[in-house]
Amino acid sequence: MALRHLLSLDDLSPDELRRIVARASELKAMRRRGERPLLFAQRVLAMIFDKSSTRTRVSFEAAMIEGGGGAIFLSPKDAQTGRGEPIEDTARVLSEMCDVIMVRTFAHSTVETYAAYATVPVINGLTDRSHPCQVLADLQTFGEHRGEIAGRRVAWIGDGNNMCHSYIEASRLLGFELAIASPAEFAPDPALCAAAPGVVVTRDPAEAARGADLVVTDVWVSMGQEDEAAERLRIFAPYQVNRALMSLARPDALFMHCLPAHRGEEVTAEVIDDPRSVVWDEAGNRLHAQKALLEFLLEAARA
Repeated sequence: MALRHLLSLDDLSPDELRRIVARASELKAMRRRGERPLLFAQRVLAMIFDKSSTRTRVSFEAAMIEGGGGAIFLSPKDAQTGRGEPIEDTARVLSEMCDVIMVRTFAHSTVETYAAYATVPVINGLTDRSHPCQVLADLQTFGEHRGEIAGRRVAWIGDGNNMCHSYIEASRLLGFELAIASPAEFAPDPALCAAAPGVVVTRDPAEAARGADLVVTDVWVSMGQEDEAAERLRIFAPYQVNRALMSLARPDALFMHCLPAHRGEEVTAEVIDDPRSVVWDEAGNRLHAQKALLEFLLEAARA
């Protein structure tokens, strides 16, 4: 068995990443034709949620249901990890009962521990370090609207957070330019940036947005950062994606946001509701990207 995990996009080769994204679009087209192949018949996904989510839970659960399998939701109140059972033991137990484990949590070391002790594929549904599943859907969305992303310019505006880190990895794998505008105290990991030749980091959002084919942002206050909200709102105020900033991008530039969005903070309502905004396609593509990823990992496990 060739056990594969997805803890970050760096777990994929450029060809594998392209293949998963292309397959996601193929599965989307099939679904629109009324075709829902039983990709996951008699397969079970364990979903561990230390952090709540709408899109991650629904996309993974719907993917398994539509594919003929099942998904089990486990919050800290539902699992013994919430009462002190070591992650190592939980990973071993779930591996005996389920075919895949998806973990949405805080510390990245948590998913690394699950992967180290599980004997089935482990998927990072989000950590403080990275959010690879969302960027799979983003790449799918860009490809469907604008074609090949290689050689294009992407502007990341705001917090150099987990989403930003996954974009950095995607930039290195797929060969697009990534201009990141972040306040100094919220800049992305310098080591990740240094490993991606197409990445430029600036403090000036206008510099990052100029000539961009895609403008992306995220909330300024993520779950678990509520105590920092007032200070973050003050620091990030100049990094709002508004009509003036979008005017610096290419005329056909797309806008993306992983959602949920706080209109009037990181993005104005007129931008998120503009025709160039593809946030609803982006959100919907989580379903198809999850299907393609699950299929890839399960096929590798059967090889």
